[in-house]
Amino acid sequence: MKYFAVLITLLRDRTLFLEEIRQGIKIESKIVSLLISSSIFFAIYGAIIGANSSLPQVISSAVKLPALYLITLIICLPTLFFFDILFGSTLAFNQYAALILTTVSVISVLLFSFAPVTLFFLVSIRDYEFFLLLNIAILALTGVIGVKLFYQGMQFVTEANYKTFKSREPLVKLDEAENPSEDFVRVKDAIPVEDKSQRMRTRLLQFWLFLYALVGSQLGWTLRPFFGAPGEPFQLFRSEIESNFYQQVIRIIFTVLGPQ
Repeated sequence: MKYFAVLITLLRDRTLFLEEIRQGIKIESKIVSLLISSSIFFAIYGAIIGANSSLPQVISSAVKLPALYLITLIICLPTLFFFDILFGSTLAFNQYAALILTTVSVISVLLFSFAPVTLFFLVSIRDYEFFLLLNIAILALTGVIGVKLFYQGMQFVTEANYKTFKSREPLVKLDEAENPSEDFVRVKDAIPVEDKSQRMRTRLLQFWLFLYALVGSQLGWTLRPFFGAPGEPFQLFRSEIESNFYQQVIRIIFTVLGPQ
């Protein structure tokens, strides 16, 4: 239960949780707790979407859905870490891992909250294409919310670190003719310098979020099936990787919304 307690703390006071990550407080325990709790929620939702087919598909989807988010994190995390430290970040690798896991955990909770809705449509509507499109929409919605929260979290941590750095700048003596009312001023006030690295890090973060979404969606297509078409034999992975995720989504939309 302690693993879920950490997740509840994140949901109740995200600002405090992010501040503890920034300060490096119990990072390892946070990573383990978020990883375990989010994997359980993903597994539950994966089992539900796999129930559209067979028992082997239920087990397979319960394993593959947590793996999808974890592998995406492993692929994309080094890019964010090394480029961010190149432009002045002082965070450690495990702090970045904890920050991304906060996002993954929020997504897992949101998916778990949609589980009753997904289960209802699974039982009441035997339409494979509709069920597939419904879950793609849910996954996309929760993903967008998670990415937005991660962007806000990174901005919070970056700005907090920047303010801490500025507050530690040394004081310099100025000529009294220049400033007769004060003996000392901060370096940043005496010599204004535009911090271009902060803007560069923001642009880098925006690009990384796009890359993260791109990798995650295509990896999901590669690891399919998660649903399993009714009447077809169980497959752990599809042997052929025709087209791509986005073409398939467009095809499903036209199938569901097109003329019957």
